[in-house]
Amino acid sequence: MIRRKNVDLVKLWLMPRKAKQSVLFLWFVFMMFDGGANNLIGRNADDAGTLSRYLPQVVNGWRAAGKDDLYDSETIFDYIDGAGEVYRAYNFLNLIARRYLKEGQPDLIADFFDMGDAADAFGVFTHDLEGEAFEVGQGAVYKGGLFSFWKDRYFVSLYAEGETAETQPAVLALGEAIARAIRLEGKKPGILSCVPGSFDVGRARYFHNQLILNYHFFVSAENILLLDQTTEAVLVSPTRSPDNALLLIVRYSDIKTAAQALQNYAKSFMPDAAKAGLFQTEDKKWTVARNKGKYVVIFFNALSAVQAEEITAEVAGKISD
Repeated sequence: MIRRKNVDLVKLWLMPRKAKQSVLFLWFVFMMFDGGANNLIGRNADDAGTLSRYLPQVVNGWRAAGKDDLYDSETIFDYIDGAGEVYRAYNFLNLIARRYLKEGQPDLIADFFDMGDAADAFGVFTHDLEGEAFEVGQGAVYKGGLFSFWKDRYFVSLYAEGETAETQPAVLALGEAIARAIRLEGKKPGILSCVPGSFDVGRARYFHNQLILNYHFFVSAENILLLDQTTEAVLVSPTRSPDNALLLIVRYSDIKTAAQALQNYAKSFMPDAAKAGLFQTEDKKWTVARNKGKYVVIFFNALSAVQAEEITAEVAGKISD
């Protein structure tokens, strides 16, 4: 069985950025995924043989070693421990893990995920956007020996267990070979079309549930926004944002749930607001929360009430369903 020798990098990737996020992180894991939360109805997983065909046997002198290992949403914890919850949050189906060996060089590890659809492949890619961008697949980043990209319904993570002059070119070559083997391209989530042009959609985070939202921006210990695997959400910053402004757009399965989520948020954070859905925080920033149909839109840390209202109104104008 292939196992990552360097799990510290994975744990660092998952480590919340604020202290209180760190305290709550594992709590959310157990609360949200106890008993299995994957919503896999109508999603057909590729088998090991199908997935293996996307991976080359040889790249820059590194050769595939041994038999590929296949993991699903339950057995993934045998392989990458805590990081498995992130992939489960995006409804992943299967994972093929392959090790490449070359004498005198660190091993290369290829983790090839079948996410079930393009939206979730894109979503799990957006979970970690740090690093140098590359035009591989439909989006790629490289940092410290770790190279990841998405294409169609697949997410690919490639890792060198040490860095030499040869490893980065090899990892990139491996990624390019895999991307070429995936013939189709997938569509990005439609909710991205609701993001105003003044926001950096290239750095948007797409997700479903409270676990991922609180990783990127802590809102509440309770799931007041009623996020689950049926919701779609995007979290994005303005292109120029020195003041930590963030826009959250959530699409629910029905109008009633969207209205209840907005009511929950207003009750928790805006009970004394002079104007419904709009309040000023202690740091003199503004937050506005609005809903339209199946959508809830919240703009955090706006510089002014006018800016907050204008942005949410612009989003509402882009909502068509």
